Amino acid sequence: MSLLKSSSLVPRLLKLAPKQAGLIRPNYRCFSQFTKLYNERVPPSQSPPLKKKPLSRIPIGGSETAPQTTSDGSIEFSTWKAASLFLIVGGGLYYYFTKEKRRLEIEKEAEANRGYGKPMVGGPFHLKDCEGNVFSDKDLLGKFSIIYFGFTHCPDICPDELDKLGVWLDKLKSKYGSKVQPIFVTCDPNRDTPEVLTQYLQDFHPDIIGLTGTYDQVKNACKQYRVYFSTPPQVQPGQDYLVDHSIFFYLMDPEGNFIEAMGRNYDNETGAERIQEHIKTFIPKEEREKRKQKWYSFLF
Repeated sequence: MSLLKSSSLVPRLLKLAPKQAGLIRPNYRCFSQFTKLYNERVPPSQSPPLKKKPLSRIPIGGSETAPQTTSDGSIEFSTWKAASLFLIVGGGLYYYFTKEKRRLEIEKEAEANRGYGKPMVGGPFHLKDCEGNVFSDKDLLGKFSIIYFGFTHCPDICPDELDKLGVWLDKLKSKYGSKVQPIFVTCDPNRDTPEVLTQYLQDFHPDIIGLTGTYDQVKNACKQYRVYFSTPPQVQPGQDYLVDHSIFFYLMDPEGNFIEAMGRNYDNETGAERIQEHIKTFIPKEEREKRKQKWYSFLF
């Protein structure tokens, strides 16, 4: 102790004491910087953000219900329903436009056959029916006429064609009845008298009208319809012979105008269908003239 007091060491220690005390003093500046850095990275008062829902999705009643889901079965049913509706509507439109297109084609064909720049088929004639009454081109008006030229002694072609005509008439009669009149004009007036025609036509459809006349009258009728026929020259009375003639059915409309010459390519089914198409698409002259004055006349 005395050594300490006497020594100069004490004043030196006392002199250095304040400096050494500063060395062990807490560094408040470093602590404050660390605290500031920590608060910037993870704020102690910050909580996870809330998931907010738009107001449009919140129920009006204030309570949220479970989301509605659509099952795969209902989606599949709706798809098939839409597809079926599409097929039905599409099929109906296709059928309508196809049928309408066909009608316009037949109508234009009939209009062309009425004769613009073509040889006219049909014209004035005077013949007699099986009862001896006069039958002329005026008797064609008001009905659809199917005219066939032949002769009663024809071995095969004429009977076959008249049988086919009978089938057509039966198919048409249920819808059109008396609107169609079938006519058989003989090309052999020398042998086909009214009495012979009456007996011959008994084997065929009862509605067929038989017509005959003098040779000149028959020749004129054949000429009007562009029918070719030929008899052997210098035929003796009672001698058997054949007559060459055209094999067509001439379809005429209720105005006496030519529609179509139907050949042997038409059978029992196609012939009746063809005639029916012409009947359905027929438009009277007055109506045709009105249509030509309309803005859509280019369609007809």
